[in-house]
Amino acid sequence: MKFGEDMKRIKNVRIKDVAEKAEVSTATVSHVINGNKYVSEKIKNKVNTVLRELNYQPNSAARSLRSTKTNTIGLIIPINSEDTSKSFFMSIAEGIEEKLKSKGYNLILSNSKEDSEQELNLIKMFKTKVDGLILAPTNENFKAINETIDHNFQTVMIDRLPVGYKGDYVLVDNFQGTYEGINELIKSGFKKIGFLSSGLGVNTSSDKFEVNKERSNNRMYINPNNERFQAYKVALSDNKLNFNPNYVLFGESSFQSGYDLAKQLISKGVDAIFIANNIMAMGSVKFIQEQKLIIPDGIGMIGYDNYDWTEIISPPLSAIKQPAFEIGVQASELMLNRIQNPTAGFQHIKLKTENLKRSSY
Repeated sequence: MKFGEDMKRIKNVRIKDVAEKAEVSTATVSHVINGNKYVSEKIKNKVNTVLRELNYQPNSAARSLRSTKTNTIGLIIPINSEDTSKSFFMSIAEGIEEKLKSKGYNLILSNSKEDSEQELNLIKMFKTKVDGLILAPTNENFKAINETIDHNFQTVMIDRLPVGYKGDYVLVDNFQGTYEGINELIKSGFKKIGFLSSGLGVNTSSDKFEVNKERSNNRMYINPNNERFQAYKVALSDNKLNFNPNYVLFGESSFQSGYDLAKQLISKGVDAIFIANNIMAMGSVKFIQEQKLIIPDGIGMIGYDNYDWTEIISPPLSAIKQPAFEIGVQASELMLNRIQNPTAGFQHIKLKTENLKRSSY
């Protein structure tokens, strides 16, 4: 091979080429080159060997661009057009922004619209624009996200936890809130308690989800709905009530779905409903009002998340309140700590919910 051809081959070696030969992700190769995240010695040696074999030469201009401090943090949230969780995520964003501003940082907010491809495109867009990314993930497996984040900024997960992610995160203890809510219904005399929710995460299903109280380290909880459903089953078991799969319905996160599923549940003879989704709770209340059922004498109810409408209907709806603003504050603190101490141990935070008992049970 001529010298010029050999130099051309060397120049064209990409991180992707190194990753393929080393049989690792592009993110792992990037972490080895930049030294910004932990990689095991075995993998590090393997990657370095391939780097030498291919005579990989880093693009100094690109590395300089990536290492430029922006004093800006990115936030990606997942909100559908019909989703009423806008208020929840906006409260999180307010908490993040307030903390960041006090430390001289700015916030850029974008919406994945619960679209996994859109989420990856947004992450790519943020690559050279932010020092770190706070993410409520739509992708249920961290592999796709990890392969997209192939540069030098940090991540903090909120609200959900994708399978395979081992970094910093702030979650809500959805198990605790739901467990307490179901217990309250049972103490009030309800025995046939229905459960309504939008879908579970990819690794769980209603017919395979086993009762497991060892929940804090269970990596199957990649979606808040999983943990709420798990708590429902454990609460029934702890109170010596049989789990009836006919009393559990999953549907779309929409008003109409809540309306239709409440209709189905009530036809099955339930005497109370726990609704793990705010927009579905609105649809359920609409059906109950149309049927002129008396709450709580005719049907007991608890909704998840505290919105203004839950307090002004008659009677007011009991709700599980999430600490949205505090999620934002804690997430921004983790991010700032990570930027200052990139090699520090990961922090995992779970915040408690509050059971707002009103007049619906």
